[in-house]
Order: sequence, then C-alpha cells, then structure tokens
Amino acid sequence: MFGSILIANRGEIACRIIRTARRMGLRTVAVYSDADAGALHVEMADAAIHIGPSPARESYLVGDRIIGAAHETGAEAVHPGFGFLSENADFAQAVLDAGLIWVGPTPASIRAMGFKDAAKKLMAEAGVPVTPGYLGEDQSPERLCREAEGIGYPVLIKAVAGGGGKGMRRVERSQDFAAALKSCQREAAAAFGDARVLIEKYVSRPRHIEVQVFGDMHGNVVHLFERDCSVQRRHQKVIEEAPAPGMDAATRADICAAAVRAAKAVDYVGAGTVEFIADASGGLRADRVWFMEMNTRLQVEHPVTEEITGVDLVEWQLRIAAGETLPRAQDQISIDGWAMEARLYAEDPAKDFLPSMGRLERFALPGGLRIETGVREGDEVTPFYDPMIAKLIAHGKTRDAAIGRLRDSCAGASIFPVRTNAGFLVRVLDNGAFRAGNVDTGLIAHAGVTLAAAPEPSEKARSAAAAAMLPRSRDAWGALAGFRVNAPAEGEIRMRLGDDTVTGLVRDVSALDAIRHGDGVLVTENGETWRFAPPRTEAAHAAAGDGAIAAPIPGTVTALSIADGDAVKEGQPLLVLEAMKMEYTLTAPFAGRVVLGTALGAQVEEGAILVRIEEEGA
Repeated sequence: MFGSILIANRGEIACRIIRTARRMGLRTVAVYSDADAGALHVEMADAAIHIGPSPARESYLVGDRIIGAAHETGAEAVHPGFGFLSENADFAQAVLDAGLIWVGPTPASIRAMGFKDAAKKLMAEAGVPVTPGYLGEDQSPERLCREAEGIGYPVLIKAVAGGGGKGMRRVERSQDFAAALKSCQREAAAAFGDARVLIEKYVSRPRHIEVQVFGDMHGNVVHLFERDCSVQRRHQKVIEEAPAPGMDAATRADICAAAVRAAKAVDYVGAGTVEFIADASGGLRADRVWFMEMNTRLQVEHPVTEEITGVDLVEWQLRIAAGETLPRAQDQISIDGWAMEARLYAEDPAKDFLPSMGRLERFALPGGLRIETGVREGDEVTPFYDPMIAKLIAHGKTRDAAIGRLRDSCAGASIFPVRTNAGFLVRVLDNGAFRAGNVDTGLIAHAGVTLAAAPEPSEKARSAAAAAMLPRSRDAWGALAGFRVNAPAEGEIRMRLGDDTVTGLVRDVSALDAIRHGDGVLVTENGETWRFAPPRTEAAHAAAGDGAIAAPIPGTVTALSIADGDAVKEGQPLLVLEAMKMEYTLTAPFAGRVVLGTALGAQVEEGAILVRIEEEGA
C-alpha cells in the first residue's frame, strides 16, 4: 500500500476520501481554489496546496497544477473523487506518466465508456441489452431530425460525452426538435467541450436502475447489487435508495450479471457504475431493462451501497489501486436492510429551484444518521461549484424504516439564510406514490407545485416564535394583545416574516425550537426555516421597475438572442444565464423594445439589470 494520497476534488467527496484514507494510515493532501481557502476539506487534510482562482476551469480542472501539487507534497497517488477530472482519460494517463498511482479505472476503460454512442455499440457486442436509438457519426440537424422521426416521439437528445443530466433534452413533438437540439448542443459544448449528441427512444415510465461494480488488476469483477435513482428533477438525482423497490431475485440476478459482463468487456479496474433504464409500466422485468451508460468513477450515491453491504468503497478503491485483489468474492457480498440518501442542495424550490448563495449563518443537521458534507456553519456558498451542500443517508431494516429516519432528518435541517431543498425533500418522502415504491423519473414532475411550493409557517411554528420573543416583547415591541397577568403565558403578538406581518399566539405548550438570530428568531418545521423579527426592524423591499429584467443569481451570459433596439414579443427568449452548472433562460415580460444592459460572455452579479423592455410609445 502506498503511504500518501492527493485528493483532486473538493467538498463532501474530498472530506469522505480523507476520512477513509486517514483510517487506513495514509497521509492526505488537499487542493483548493481561492474560494475554498478556508474549506473543511482543506482543514481536514494533512497538507493543502493552492491551485488557482475560484472558477473550476482555472483550478480544479487544470490537470498540470494538480499533478504539480502531488509532486510538491510527495503524494504517491491521486484520487479524483467524482466530477471534475474523474472521467478524463487524458488526465488519468498524465497522472500515470508522471509516475503517480491513479485511483481509478485505466485510461483505456475510461475512453471505452466515455462516449455514449461507442459504449452502446460495445455493450451490444458483449450481449448487454441497449435502448433503441441513433448512434451515428452524421451530426447534421437534418439527419438527427430524420432519425428522431424514425424512432418515434417522444425522444431523448443526449450529449455523447454527457453526464449528470447535462446536455440532455426530452422532445415530445417534431416541431420542437430543432430548438431542443441547439440548446442541448450548446450546453454539451460548454460542459464537456463536445457538442455531439445521440438520439434515444424515450421510455414513458422510466426507472433509473444502476449497478455498482468493482474490478481488480487480476481479472476479478464483482457487483454490489443495484441502486434505484429514479426520483429525479430535470434529470438530476434527488433521492437514491438500495435495493430497488419491487426488484425480485430473478430480475436482480439478470441485471447484475449484465453489469458484470459490461465491466469485463472493457477489462474494468476499480469502482464503476453500470446504469440501466427500465420500463416501469409493467413492473421491473429483465426483458424491459436496457443499458444506458457506464460511469467510470465513484458515484455521489455510493453511500447507500456501503450501508447495505457493509463495504467501504473508497477503501476498496485504494486497495485495488495498490494492486491488491478484491477484498470479497461475489458470494461474500449480501444485502442487509435498506438504505436511502437525500441530496441537500442550496437552492430555492419556491423560485424554480434557483441556486441560493451566501453565508451559512445557521447550518444544523440532526444527528443519528450518516451525513456527508463539505461545509460548516459560517461557510460561504459560492456560485462557482455544484450547489449540493450535504448528503443525508439513512439505513433501516425495512424501506419504511429508512424512509422514516431520512424524513425526520430532512425535517430537522435548520439552515439560514441560504435557502435549501430540505422541505422539498420532506414532501417527496411523504408522497404517497414514493412511499408505496411506485417510483419513476417523472414522480416529481407529476406532483408539480405540491412538492415545490413552500408552505406557510403553521400555527405551531408561529407559536414557537412568539414564545421565544415573549421575554423582550414589552420593551421591544409594545404590549401583548390579550396578555393575562397571573395566568399561563398566552397572548398574541405581531411579528415580521419577510415583508409580511404575522401573528403568533404565545402558549405554554411544547413547540418547535426557536433559535435566536440577531433581533429575531429562527424556527424550523418540516425542513423549512423561517426568520421572525420585530415589525419595526424590517424594511420593505423596493420593487423592480417595470420591464427591468434582473439577474436572479450571479452568473455568465452564455447566449444572447437580441440586440439593443430590437422589438420583442411577450415571452420571447432574450438571453441565457449560466450559473452553478445550470442554464436559465430569461424572457420578455411584455412586448416592447430592448434596451440592452449586458453583453455575451459578461459575468454579472445578482440583481444586475441585464435588459429593460420599454413599451412602444412609452
């Protein structure tokens, strides 16, 4: 076993790798950008090296700097985590050429699975079932459109070099194909440097089933069973679980065997995930499950597999990179109970899931279950990286037990002022279809606003806030309405909640915890955290001027479809803003003429006026 390792990543995965490496007695080296100078992974590592400015393309994606940091610190091995350079075959080769150990599959395996079209051809040759679609070299819009017509709508346009939901569009009608193709190609080029796409038949009730595989340098390959990652929003995974609900033993055996064949077809070494799409309209059946792609790295959701198998997958990665054989044979790996993971994002579901940034003045997650995070209270959530700030993982003897533990943990997540999806996760976990195991990738979309819309604070939440404010109510806010002397505290006080005035009834009953926050209090209920404050301390927010289109978040203008003075129609797309790996299209609120306030490629701050629409004759 080597003695030291550099982690070429950041955030929760860097912290996760450091913990295992430290337990194994390895020296750890972190790398960091300007934005991460005070990050948790930097604090945890034995040594840390600065590698560049905050944008990932100038730091975490610069392979030469990472290799230089390894040499500078005497690290013997490089672990890429996931994302960034983890599936970059050229970087893997550069690490090996530099005399370092690469903790991952061979560059040849990465290349074999790196392009979805070539991978599908290879899998078909290996006897792995693949979805119907077009994988050809002709990328002309005309040819792609013809192929989509031949496959039959709806279809999926997918980036050949894609992953993580990027460069993917569902198209329902032929008249929408051209616009979706351009958008997909633009996003693919920006995210992966490759605009090529493939076309697939869209499965009407798809389930996303993936199998964890592991290979060593001695020709051994095993699987560690399946995970169900069907609960998604816009192709991004939200909740993952293992095993898959409704999976019978025969179907499991067939899918897992296909995954092992896939890995063996590319002489796979290390941790990998073979992803399948299943048609759930008739339940899980082996003859309605098709290969989708292979991720040649550790997955974000790997903890659920660890929880049901008792295996530390990072430890396996390190041992196999050091040349050891697989620690267990296939018959020594079994399923114990049920595990479930929820991804906690810094985003606001009530505002179409826009990323939320700022300082984590309050960041408290309940104990009693596994939490993977790379942030602490007081840290800053910046616009430079993925908005996932934590993963909450629950294990139970049954699926219902795992759901209950995970739901309680999400419900107790107290975070402010950065908005999160904790409340949204609670509502997903409470959803009847989810509870019944009746899941597919459309579950969240079908439920719609009932999951996304944040509820108002309940009477119980307002009561908790009022009770916390009572000791200072007389001198700070005036007399209580209905306050009774020589009786249990009970009365109604006025409080400010954002721009609104609300009332809370003070009662001597057990209520939710209220945490002091400046001159107000924070109350958390079902994953939603509200700040209540004295009415006179809150100022009204000025409304934006009519026609002024402001940046909803900091980002980069990546597409501009109008020019100064252009006439536009209501709802017409004006520009595309990219931030935290997502695209946001801004449209005209009404018909008029454009007064342009930005330019293509501009870096803009939240609230900056990008465009103003002036009504004709105004």
